[in-house]
Formats: sequence, structure tokens, C-alpha cells
Amino acid sequence: MPHRSTALPVWLAALLAAAIGAVVPVQSRINGELGAQLQDPVLAAAMSFGGGLVVMVVVALVLPRVRRGVLRLPGAVRRRELPPAYLLAGTIGALLVLTQSAVVALIGVAVFTVAVVAGQTLSGLLTDAVGFAQDVRRRPTTQRLVGAGLVLVAVVLAASSSFTGERPWQELLLPAVLPLVAGLLTGFQHAANARVGAVGGSPLTATVTNFVAGTVALVVAVVVRGRGLPAELPGEWWLYTGGLYGIVFIAGSAAIVPRTGVLVLGLGSIAGQLIGSLALDVFAPVAGATVSPATVAGTVLALVAISLASLPRRRP
Repeated sequence: MPHRSTALPVWLAALLAAAIGAVVPVQSRINGELGAQLQDPVLAAAMSFGGGLVVMVVVALVLPRVRRGVLRLPGAVRRRELPPAYLLAGTIGALLVLTQSAVVALIGVAVFTVAVVAGQTLSGLLTDAVGFAQDVRRRPTTQRLVGAGLVLVAVVLAASSSFTGERPWQELLLPAVLPLVAGLLTGFQHAANARVGAVGGSPLTATVTNFVAGTVALVVAVVVRGRGLPAELPGEWWLYTGGLYGIVFIAGSAAIVPRTGVLVLGLGSIAGQLIGSLALDVFAPVAGATVSPATVAGTVLALVAISLASLPRRRP
């Protein structure tokens, strides 16, 4: 095909995945601060998703290509070109946020992170192997398996300084299943988003459907939990920008998956998240935060792992 010469190299796509992943810690910091000031992390997540939805509605109204892509989706579903469940992929992101607010206090950030990354890595291998919502299958070669294993080691190493050992692991096992399942579903979310973006003609189309589904799910969660709304909202404008980082992550992921597959996207994103977290701890630390040698070593190991998994396989 004539466009192959200008196709995005896998190693460059992996670096872009890392850059996209680096925005996640910034979003988490912003949403965490908003949740702390509201004293309601579920409401904060709903406001973050809602802000992103407002921006994407404006984008769809301004850009004809995105608007046409969104309008094309119902017909694609009727013609069975697109399973309707793919349009609900945004609820997986909402589930991850709700899981975070529900179990982090029980198991700690370190265990939560390791469980989510384990689920993401496994789902990347599975979705690529079966070709879920993708045009090709990417079988779990030794190179990809070693890269995935190294990422797990890297995350455990980076999070090791946060393990307190105050509770026996048996008490952490059952609550850790929830973030593990949420991470496992994330790979399917990325693949579904890529398919929606392909059918709609733009990754921004998938971004619109993600924010619609995620916002609806979180608004329902806010209503069901039965708490009233705060009498006054925080005044800092930047607390309401979390949705913008979500737009970058979702649209970028939908654009990159067709080139890299879910596994390399996930590994690159994890490496980017470690880098972003390290940068925040160095340049904008929260009270009591420190940068340990284990965190630096884990971040470096994650970069090695993504490099290994994304290098093209040598052919005889």
C-alpha cells in the first residue's frame, strides 16, 4: 500500500503511548485534590468526566468530521458493523475510578497500583492474542511475555517503598480482586475505543462516546449513593481541568492501538505513568512525599520493558 512508508513505527508509537500515560498522574493529582476539597471522590470523578464531556460536545459541534463520525455510529450498529457494547466502553473508565475510591483506603495505593497493572498487562496479552476488536492478532511471543513480566516487576519495585506490612496479605487479597478486574477490563476498553474510532473515522469519535457513557455511569453512582451536593464548590479553576487530560489519554489510546496493539499501548502507558508520577514527586511534591531509589529503579526498568516489547521481532 502506498501509505506504508509513512506508517508510524511501533517504537515511536510506544513512546507516544508513554507520553499519553504521563498525563494520568497529573489527572489523578487534580481529581484527588478536587475530591479532597469536596470530601466526595465520586462526585469529583463525575465532575471530571462531565467537564470532558462538555469539551467533547463543543469539539463535535465545531469539527464536522467528528460530528459526522458520531452520527455514523447508530447506522454502524444497525448494520452490525459495530457491536453496541463497544459504545459503553467509557463505563470501564468509570468503574476504575469508582474502584479506586472504594478500595484504596482498604488496601493502599501500592497494592491497588500493582493489581491494576497486573490486570492491564494480562488483558493486553489476551486482547492481542484473540484479536479482540482488532484487524490482526498479535500472539504472545517470548519477547512480549518478557516485556510484560518486566513491567510487573518494575511496578512492584516502584511501589515497594509504599508497602507498610502492617496488615497480613490475606486481608488484602479479596479487596485487591476489584482493581485487578478493573485493570483486566481496561485492555478491552482500549480495543473497543480503537474500533469505534475506526468506524467513526476519528479517535475523537470514540472519545465522545467514552465521556457520554462514563459521565452517565458516574452521575447514576452519585444519585444512588444518596448524599447531597456541597453548598459551595472550590474556587480554583484548575481543579476542573481533569477531563482535559482524560481526552488526551482516550483519544491518543484509540489512535495508537491499531498500530501497537493493546499490550504495547498498556506497557507504554504504564511506563509513562511512572515517569509522570516521578516528575510530580520531584518538581511538585505533596506534603510528605519522597522519591526513593526503588521508585527511580522501577521507572527505568519499565522503560527497558517497553523497549523490549515494542522492538520489531527479527525474522530469519
